[in-house]
Amino acid sequence: MAENNTAVERGKVIIRTSIIGIVVNVLLAGFKAIIGLVTGSIAIVLDAVNNFSDALSSVITIVGTMLAGKAPDKKHPYGYGRLEYLSAMIISVIVLYAGITSLVESVKAIFAHETPNYSTISLIIIAVAIVVKLGLAIFFIGTGKKIRSESLIASGTDARFDAIISLSTLVAAIIFVFTGLSLESYLGAIISVFLLKTAFEMLRDTISQILGERIDGNISKAVKKTILSEEGVQGAYDLIFYDYGPDRVMASVHIEIPDTFTADRIDVITRNVQEKVFLEHNVTLVSIGIYSINTKDEKIAKVRSDVSKIISAHKEILQMHGFFIDFEKKNIRFDLVVDFSPNRREAFQKAIDEIRAAYPDYNVIANMDSDYSD
Repeated sequence: MAENNTAVERGKVIIRTSIIGIVVNVLLAGFKAIIGLVTGSIAIVLDAVNNFSDALSSVITIVGTMLAGKAPDKKHPYGYGRLEYLSAMIISVIVLYAGITSLVESVKAIFAHETPNYSTISLIIIAVAIVVKLGLAIFFIGTGKKIRSESLIASGTDARFDAIISLSTLVAAIIFVFTGLSLESYLGAIISVFLLKTAFEMLRDTISQILGERIDGNISKAVKKTILSEEGVQGAYDLIFYDYGPDRVMASVHIEIPDTFTADRIDVITRNVQEKVFLEHNVTLVSIGIYSINTKDEKIAKVRSDVSKIISAHKEILQMHGFFIDFEKKNIRFDLVVDFSPNRREAFQKAIDEIRAAYPDYNVIANMDSDYSD
């Protein structure tokens, strides 16, 4: 219930912030469009178009947030949270389109040699627009980071660039008033290039999130620390995160438990671990695998040490865990975490062959794990 309340409140914050953005951008766009047409300034007209696109971005953010807040159902049991990433991607495309349009119109204006006609009131309104857009950018980005909303961050980044565009227009206007030199079309072209660069970066980042990014190292280390704080847990490995949208992160992990623990004690440990991780990190552990640690035979320490030395000679292998020996059945089993280098499989197989050569009487059973988290 607490999780649902948090999600609902987060959605309300996003919608409330976006509505503010819509109102501000529509008002700015109307003022700029009138001034741009009266003065004949292509830069101001383009600025007005950008404000309309910002308002549209906020509408998309609201729609995306409402759809993402839908409860899980049979068809989508993990919810619709990833729709927020899709809405951020759409906003990135809008910014990209605005950048292309701005560049085209600026280049046309350069060749047309159009001369703007600025008035004092137009310069004042542009200056006010700079302050308003900069404040809106700070508000959007700050709120977006606080509640982990990529859509708000994308809209805030766009608003920040609008403030820069308006500032360049103001600078160009002042230069024109005092020198008669018209630079706004050239400044518009330069700014358009930077706007395109930002749009591509925003698009790249949102696509990367949809594909599934590696979790932040500080988060994975903190979750492992919480898991290891539970009495009886001697190791935490294979921690894999599944991102189904902001504040909808699930994970699976393997923990090492002494081989003397009974099933009922293990059950208590796994339940405690799940509860701790969710309360402290808002991450749902959907699966906890168990590795048993040999505690009944001292010979195991020497074998483990020998195997560790063999593995340490291979830089591609980052870690060994889940080590267990069955002397009766002559089995040695463990998992190896291998990095993402091109020859990872060759390095893994070579290490296994060396271990088998060192212990020819044993059946070496090894799994190759990937370096999913820090």
